[in-house]
Amino acid sequence: MELPRQTDVPSGRSDSSITAIEQFRQGLRGELVLPKDAAYDKARRVWNGAIDKRPAAIVFCADPDDVVHAVTYARSQGCLVAVRSGGHNVAGLSVCDDGMVIDLSRMKTIAVDAERRIARAEAGLTLGELDAATQAYGLATTMGVNGDTGIAGLTLGGGFGKLGRKHGLSCDNLIAAEIVTADGQLLRTSATEHPDLFWALRGGGGNFGIVTRFEYRLHPIGPSLLVGSVLHAYDHAREAMRFYDRFSRGAPDEVSVDAALVTLPSGDRAFNISACYVGSPEAGESVIAPLMQFGSPIDSRLQAVPYLQIQSAGDSLFPRGRRYYWKAQFLREISDGAIEALLGSYARAPNHSSLLVFQQVGGAIARVPASHSPYANRDAALDCFPIAIWDNPADDEANIRWARELWNAVRPFSTGGVYANNLGDEGDERVRDAYGGNYARLVAIKKQYDPTNFFRLNQNIRPG
Repeated sequence: MELPRQTDVPSGRSDSSITAIEQFRQGLRGELVLPKDAAYDKARRVWNGAIDKRPAAIVFCADPDDVVHAVTYARSQGCLVAVRSGGHNVAGLSVCDDGMVIDLSRMKTIAVDAERRIARAEAGLTLGELDAATQAYGLATTMGVNGDTGIAGLTLGGGFGKLGRKHGLSCDNLIAAEIVTADGQLLRTSATEHPDLFWALRGGGGNFGIVTRFEYRLHPIGPSLLVGSVLHAYDHAREAMRFYDRFSRGAPDEVSVDAALVTLPSGDRAFNISACYVGSPEAGESVIAPLMQFGSPIDSRLQAVPYLQIQSAGDSLFPRGRRYYWKAQFLREISDGAIEALLGSYARAPNHSSLLVFQQVGGAIARVPASHSPYANRDAALDCFPIAIWDNPADDEANIRWARELWNAVRPFSTGGVYANNLGDEGDERVRDAYGGNYARLVAIKKQYDPTNFFRLNQNIRPG
C-alpha cells in the first residue's frame, strides 16, 4: 500500500510511495491530510471521543470526481478505506488505522425545488443544515434528532426522526441517489435506474459504495409544532412507563412520543416523556392532553416550538468529543418484566449523563412491507437502548459494562431485531438481525457491486 506510515517522511526523499501519494494529491480539487501535517490530529477526530484511530491519509473531497479519484487510488494500492460524512458512527467505523479516510463533509450543496417538494442534497450536509434549507420553504423530510449528524449515514441505515410515523423513514423518502461504486463508476440510482442498487441503499448502509448526492421527497412542516413534555419522579416511574407504553401504542401517526430514564443535576433519577404533534398545534392539543394529565409530574410543559428548535433540542446532550457507548434492540411493548429490568439496571447508572432511551417507531413506518427496502424491522413499536456518556478514559470499563448489562437484562423482552444505525461492533449475527429476511438479497447485490468487499468498514454484508 503506497500510503505514508505514521512517522514523518523527510521531505528530501523521492521513493515511490511519496511520488505516488503526491501524484494523487495533484489530482484532487479537495485537500489531502497526512500524519505529518499540522491539521492531522483535528482531521482524524470523530464525534465519539472514545474513538482514537490514526489513518495514513484523510481525503477531504470537493466533488464527486474527488471521490472517484480517491476510490480508484485506494483500490489500486489495496488499502483499507473508511467513509466519513458526519462522523457520528458510535463504533468509529468512519475512521480507520493505517488506511484512507474518504471524507465528504465539505460537499454541502443543496437545491430545494419547492414546487415539486424535492431536495437534492450532497452527502456532506448535516441534518441541521438540510433542515434549515428546506424549512426556508416550509418543507422538511424525516431526519434524526442530533443537528450535526450526517444525512448520509442516517439515510443509508434507515433514518429515524420526529416525522417518521407520519411520513416514513429517511430512506422511505429517498427518490434517487448518486453513488461511486467500488470500481470507480459514478452511477445515478432510482426506481428506474439500477433499481436493485437503489433498493439496497434504502437501509443497507455503506456496503455498496459512497453516495455523493441524495434526492428526497419533502413535506409541508411547521414552522412550529406542538411539543408536550412531562417529568415523573423515579418513585412513580413504573406507573409512568406503563402509561407511556399504552399512550405510544395507541397514538395516531401525527404523534411522535419518545421517553427516557434520566438523572437530574441533583442526582435524582426520573422518567421523562416528550411528544411532538406533526400537524397544526391547535389540532394537537386534545391528542397530547392525556400525556399532560397523567399522574403528578414534577415538571410539565406544553408549547408550540419552531421545528428547527425541536430538531436541535438534543444537541447539548450529545456534543462532539465526549465518550459514548450504546447497545440497542427493538420492543413491541414495554412489559412489566421489561420495566422491572430497566428500573433495576438504570438505578446503577455510573454517572448523571447516562440515559435509557425509548424512541418510538411504528405508524407509517410499519405500513411499508418489510421487503420494500432493506430496513426489515417495521413491526417494532420502540427502539430501546442505554446510552453511556462519560469523559475520563479511566471510566471506559464501568460505563461500557453498565450499558451491556442493561441491554442483557432487557434482551428477553425484545423482538430480537436491531436498527442498523444503532449497531456497534457486534458481529455478523447482529447485522443479520438488522436485515432479517432481506439479508440474502443484500448479499446478492453486494456480490454484484462490491465482490471484493472493498467497502467493509460498516455494518458489513459480506458478498458470499
